[in-house]
Amino acid sequence: DWAEQGPLPSIGSLCPHWRRDVSLDCKISPEDSHARACTAYYYDLLQGMLQQEGLPETTDRTKEPRTGALTICILGSPTSYLSVLLEGGSQCPGSMLLCLSPCWLSKVPSLLRPGESSLLVSKAISFEQGGRTFLEEFSPPRRVTYFTGSFGPCKEHEQSAGELARDLDCPTGGSGELARLLEDKLLTRQLLDARAQVGVPPTLAFTFQRPQLLQGLAAQRSLHVVELSGKEGQENLVQEEIGAFLQGGAMEPYSQVVVKPSGWRWSGAHTVSFHVKAEQAAVLQAVLVLLETLEEEESALVEAFIPTARFTQFSSSTSPRPNLAIRICTVVCRSWADQPLLTKVVCGMGRADKPLKHQATVPQSLESSLQEWGMTDGAQMTAIRAQIKQKAEAAMRAFMEMEAELSVEQWGGRRTQTDVIGVDFLLTSSEEVLQLVALEMNSQLCLETCALFESMGQAVGVPRGSSQPLVETMLRRAQCHLMEGKHVLVIGAGGVSKKFVWEAAREYGLKIHLVESDPNHFASQLVQTFIHYDSTDHKRDEEHAQRVVELVQERGLHLDGCLSYWDDCMVLTALVCEQLGLRCSPTAAMRVAKQKSRTHQHLLRRRKDAPGGWPSAAVYAVPCWHLESQADVERAAHHLSFPGVMKLEYGAGAVGVKLVEDAQQCHLHFEKISQDLREDTDHPGIGLGWGNAMLLMEYVSGTEHDVDLVIFEGRMLAAFVSDNGPTRVPCFTETAASMPTCLPPDREAQLVRAAYQCCLGCGLTDGVFNVELKLTAAGPKLIEINPRMGGFYLRDWIREVFGVDIMLAAVMVACGVAPLLPTWSQPRTHLVGVMCVVSQHMQALKSTASLETLQALHEGGVVRLNLLDDKLISREYEEPYCNVACGGPSRQEACLKVLSICQALGIDSPQYPVAHFLSHFK
Repeated sequence: DWAEQGPLPSIGSLCPHWRRDVSLDCKISPEDSHARACTAYYYDLLQGMLQQEGLPETTDRTKEPRTGALTICILGSPTSYLSVLLEGGSQCPGSMLLCLSPCWLSKVPSLLRPGESSLLVSKAISFEQGGRTFLEEFSPPRRVTYFTGSFGPCKEHEQSAGELARDLDCPTGGSGELARLLEDKLLTRQLLDARAQVGVPPTLAFTFQRPQLLQGLAAQRSLHVVELSGKEGQENLVQEEIGAFLQGGAMEPYSQVVVKPSGWRWSGAHTVSFHVKAEQAAVLQAVLVLLETLEEEESALVEAFIPTARFTQFSSSTSPRPNLAIRICTVVCRSWADQPLLTKVVCGMGRADKPLKHQATVPQSLESSLQEWGMTDGAQMTAIRAQIKQKAEAAMRAFMEMEAELSVEQWGGRRTQTDVIGVDFLLTSSEEVLQLVALEMNSQLCLETCALFESMGQAVGVPRGSSQPLVETMLRRAQCHLMEGKHVLVIGAGGVSKKFVWEAAREYGLKIHLVESDPNHFASQLVQTFIHYDSTDHKRDEEHAQRVVELVQERGLHLDGCLSYWDDCMVLTALVCEQLGLRCSPTAAMRVAKQKSRTHQHLLRRRKDAPGGWPSAAVYAVPCWHLESQADVERAAHHLSFPGVMKLEYGAGAVGVKLVEDAQQCHLHFEKISQDLREDTDHPGIGLGWGNAMLLMEYVSGTEHDVDLVIFEGRMLAAFVSDNGPTRVPCFTETAASMPTCLPPDREAQLVRAAYQCCLGCGLTDGVFNVELKLTAAGPKLIEINPRMGGFYLRDWIREVFGVDIMLAAVMVACGVAPLLPTWSQPRTHLVGVMCVVSQHMQALKSTASLETLQALHEGGVVRLNLLDDKLISREYEEPYCNVACGGPSRQEACLKVLSICQALGIDSPQYPVAHFLSHFK
């Protein structure tokens, strides 16, 4: 309220020791004197907060204009967003911007979306690693790719964040329209009561015009809404309703009431009065005075003043303590897949006979508050935290569901959604049972309180963390917007297991131009452009590449990137990229990675290439031999140790793989494969377009793991490790998998470093790669590198467990955009899955585990189903038909779930012992 009341608050208490002669004016949009004073105040406030955090003052870098692609812009007070900005600065240096004035931003007509606007930023404070901040000017202005801020009424400037956010072509974390709803206590209280099933104080509401949003809500348990026909002549009705409410059963346990306004205009106001229930005349007078000041769709609320639970009811302590109240402040953000996620719980304590306000209490942790309150039982504290999480997330979910029912106009723009809210609770009791009562939902207060709590913790070394999920949401939405409309050439459609690529591309707004050998492929109807070209004979890839480039040019396609998700087409893709000047790993590197024996031999020859102190990638390679004839088999058997593993040189899906014990078995298996698998039509999709050469490599014992890497310009941006169960020998078909890994951190780090070094050792510098390794007692050993995104279930699982879409990451790398991936590796869940193969499960897959049954279980959230083949045909050289997985808060729980499902569906059997396949996941 200070901007309306006159002079700005003094910054003297901050003991300013920073330069104040910086230029905060924006040349494009000058400010008046009052607005300049407000901007200067926010700048000083930011410097004071940085000073208290032990961080350096902001450096003026306005003389060095900068540009950037990813631009996450926040317009608001540093008190609300400093934690978010510091966390974002560490994850995406230079991309996280704070605007202290709306004049630093401008709207222009969108070039991509007629009727919408693009938001440009000309000046901002940028945040980088280590808490460093810079005052920047951008010439030309940077296009904002994500916008959020304080969307409430703007008292300081003529133009508010809500006005700037309206009808933008970029994602926004809120809007003025949605903030109006979130700050409407009557609306949110009805949502909490009717939809979220969260307890609220008994409430009587008087309104002149019941909002349309409330019309469809079910009857509320704790609210009674009275719609008045006008301000005149309503005193008798108001008096009757107040009398009935105060004397009703809902108010029987309470002795006091609160009278307050509801509506956006009253956010943060102090027009609240407290009354003894018996003083009905005073309550009536307070309501009538308040009604005189209300506008349409605003309300006057009469609610029970909820007493806090007394600690003596729940504590064995006999020492005297004051009667204390605990106000519980929570922050909930919208996380991956539009799921609400509680990110912070902070408490304020005070006398139980007085209201607790955010700004009038010192924040502290839930556990410290409960201990001060007299609670010592750890299990009870854990139960209360679990109850807070359940109710806070239910509140966010109810608001999101309501939001989804609104029109674009009610959202304030097509790309608008609420990404974070605060929910306040009070801890009370009913019949000696602790209960949480929700007091309100808000857009800023809880965010400010939690930011203050984290700032205080920095002084004693408590790490930040609550802002990470919100930053991840901002990054994900900003990057999706950045990629929207990109034209991408995809070479090779793959099979049914790659169906998600086309669905995801449509969701991300990508323009896919597909080159595919099958003219009738189902994906032909799911892409922007379908180019039929037969490239199945990959021994002619140079010729194919030239023809593909010609076809692209004939159609006048202007491409942003080119990639493939299909093993057979990786070398062809690299050749096309080289001719079109698009980003990709070199063709030579793709050739090395595509040919399995060449991968190992190449790494073994680089034994002396490692930097000083680092082990060479050669330590991960395994002796092997390329086989094209029986004479090659004989020489390989003479030079290598047994047992060994024979496999197709360019194969996929473990087809043709076999454990061999001696030279005779090698000769027999080579002869059989040479006769059975000659060309692509013998078994499509396993690499026979490259020929049917084989290799023999020494067998390596140990546990098997996949590492999926995201690499850009040689830098590893992310790595995801999964565990495989024991394979079925002698053919090494996959049986089960688990994510995240159950390995200790040092062993997981060994796998990640080995995978990364092997990729770099082969020359793979740009892309998303899947590396299969075994972990022995002496460290990792390489099985093979797949120079494309991990197949089967891996993309789906990584999205679910870590919130990262490696399919989108691959597109971004191909388009020359470095993906900004979350550094927060805490898994959101644990997944354990079992492969189904037709040879073992034909009967079950036609009855108890039919596709219809599995899909119904998937849609019901009981299992995660990944269909890998669309034909239920038994073959000698088989690949998995599907993967059935279950999730849980722990690996043990996920294992138990999937074992029970497999037993119930007939997937588990003596011939296919699922319990044994899961035994590695400990």
